[in-house]
Amino acid sequence: MQPLTVVTGILLGSSLAISLGLAVVVFLFFLLGDDYPQLATEFRPLLESTGLFVTQTALCAWGFIGLIKHRPWRWYAQAAMWVGLCLILLYYWP
Repeated sequence: MQPLTVVTGILLGSSLAISLGLAVVVFLFFLLGDDYPQLATEFRPLLESTGLFVTQTALCAWGFIGLIKHRPWRWYAQAAMWVGLCLILLYYWP
């Protein structure tokens, strides 16, 4: 396995774990929203973060599959994955 494939796999696993964790928190916010109205102000940023990481997970999966199967579009997928990662960094940079 090539080093870029390993790095892409690590990014895929990390973004998937973050996505699933955020999805669980969204579900809990949805369940507890009526009992705790202060959660309503944090629901939109939580949905934005969840959307960012679900998108990043899809981009990482696309890049990983392209590298594993040696598809001709794999470099476009890698570029999209790295651009997505940079956009997430810019979103969270203070």
